[in-house]
Amino acid sequence: MLLESLIDKATQLEGNTVAVAVAEDEEVIEAVIEALNRDIANFILFGDKEKINTILELNDNKYQNTNNKKLTVVHADSNALAAELAVRAVSKRQATVLMKGHIPTNVLLKAVLNKEYGLRTGNILSHLAVFAVPEFERFIIVTDAGMNISPDLEQKAQIIKNATALAKAIGIEYPKVAPIAAVEVVNPSMQATVDAAALTVMNKRGQITGCIVDGPLALDNAVSALAAEHKGIHSEVAGKADILLVPTIEVGNVLYKSLIYFAKAKVGAIIAGARAPIVLTSRSDSAESKLYSLALAICSVTK
Repeated sequence: MLLESLIDKATQLEGNTVAVAVAEDEEVIEAVIEALNRDIANFILFGDKEKINTILELNDNKYQNTNNKKLTVVHADSNALAAELAVRAVSKRQATVLMKGHIPTNVLLKAVLNKEYGLRTGNILSHLAVFAVPEFERFIIVTDAGMNISPDLEQKAQIIKNATALAKAIGIEYPKVAPIAAVEVVNPSMQATVDAAALTVMNKRGQITGCIVDGPLALDNAVSALAAEHKGIHSEVAGKADILLVPTIEVGNVLYKSLIYFAKAKVGAIIAGARAPIVLTSRSDSAESKLYSLALAICSVTK
């Protein structure tokens, strides 16, 4: 399975530690234990120490790693303090990855964006989801389904930069990027098509590098060579897209959930653009999805 290959790769990357903010959550602890069992990373769990230890004890039969040095629990009296301590641990290089536990996203991001100890770089933060879709032999990366509501042209260019870096980190040497729209022609009344054409030109002129961008493309023509052929679309990207750049968060969110619930796809997702990758999964995500997201984050760490 494609996403299992990310776990295999993550186990070969030594020296990584994950700081989890508000770790007192069954699914989070289950993912952490499985990651420890697979020797993906070390963990520092921030939150209510008593609750965290209770959940760990209840899952003791699943924990196969006897090296207690790989797991540390640090008490925090509030969500805000747990988020601050986790972010500070990453900022001080005591950890290489930040992970969201049972905490509202806005509370964690407030700590991430803190001017004193946060993880800002000046680049845009963007959500990147890597899917293993049944009957597809390649990863499909969808961005942005969870951070940027309606990105403008410059923000879309930065989102492509984030996605390209991640694609290379998981083995896609020269990713093909499809800016998604409803049609394949430029229509001044449809901003998604205008931006897609501009991104294509920016790529050809060297303003966006490390990938091939071609659009606008409708979803079918981006992922299906047969659909592109039927419509007479000749492109290096059409039918072979690795990265689907959606025009708005609504499109990304619907596509993300459609792939999971209708296509039964498996997914790992992170936030990129900060000083370290952030595992920002939904509370409804399974422990399996959280494990894939952890592996994806480890693979994308730059040291």
